[in-house]
Amino acid sequence: MGNDFITALRPAIVMTILFALLLGIGYPLTMTGIGQAIFPEQANGSLVRDANGSVIGSTVIGESFTSDRYFDTRPSAAGKGYDGLASSGSNYGPTSRALADRVRADVAKAHNAGISTIPADLVTASGSGLDPDLSPAAAYAQAPRVARVRRLSVTQVRALIGAQTARPIAGFLGEERVNVLALNLALDRLGTH
Repeated sequence: MGNDFITALRPAIVMTILFALLLGIGYPLTMTGIGQAIFPEQANGSLVRDANGSVIGSTVIGESFTSDRYFDTRPSAAGKGYDGLASSGSNYGPTSRALADRVRADVAKAHNAGISTIPADLVTASGSGLDPDLSPAAAYAQAPRVARVRRLSVTQVRALIGAQTARPIAGFLGEERVNVLALNLALDRLGTH
């Protein structure tokens, strides 16, 4: 009996070690190599750099813009806000007092900024809490504030939003969206009044 157990145990241990090496080391290294060879920008985080080469953000991870000179992003439920190590939604249900209080505060902030019709994505977090995009409606709703602070015409700011709006892939996959970092960088290039 003991000999049969040892005979059966040895292949199980060998196979466990083999598959741990293959799937725990070999496969991830292969996929990383393929990603670096074919899609190096995406594999390294889709980082955006300034003229000096310093990283100023990522096109795939949202971040908080606190100045009125910039478009606001969606609220974040990730950690203390846009924390990539705590990526997740809040898991608050529709009857949650904390969620209702946070949304109420975001609605009041939007009303104070002069937004009368508030698009949902200005007051609700995404599932990951790191969404870098807004709906065009949410960007257009903020255009008067940004134009006033930067002393630009609303028409200029609205045209910039239109130029930065990404269309659905193949015309039907996904929704129209505006990458907030790209929009704010384009705004800086437009003028810094």
